[in-house]
Amino acid sequence: MLTITQELHDRIVAHARADHPDEACGIVAGPEGSDRPERFIPMLNAARSPTFYEFDSTDLLKLYRDLDDRDEEPVIVYHSHTATEAYPSRTDISYANEPGAHYVLVSTAEEFPEPQFRSFRIVDGVVTEEPVKVVTSYA
Repeated sequence: MLTITQELHDRIVAHARADHPDEACGIVAGPEGSDRPERFIPMLNAARSPTFYEFDSTDLLKLYRDLDDRDEEPVIVYHSHTATEAYPSRTDISYANEPGAHYVLVSTAEEFPEPQFRSFRIVDGVVTEEPVKVVTSYA
């Protein structure tokens, strides 16, 4: 199960809405081994596409150096879908290279009155949806 604060949930959704009609993407980092998302890191979709996202390779290198310096890891890897449901595409699955991360998808498709916010584990090409628990703060 993904446990996330309301603030982080809302920031991910706001980023997805702001970048629409292009897909938004980013990471929420947390202390290594904690499984606790804490630091919101919106990224630029280098593809600038409504159907595909790609982290800029230079930004990604800087991000991973920063995570190492802070003893953090990507707890959440998120992106949005602008015209389809919040479910990993074949491309999303093939690019999922953080087996310990929660993969959050937010759909900003017009067919949904409110953005869909769903979380998945993706390990060795296997997608497993997990519940999302939104809390006011971590106890």
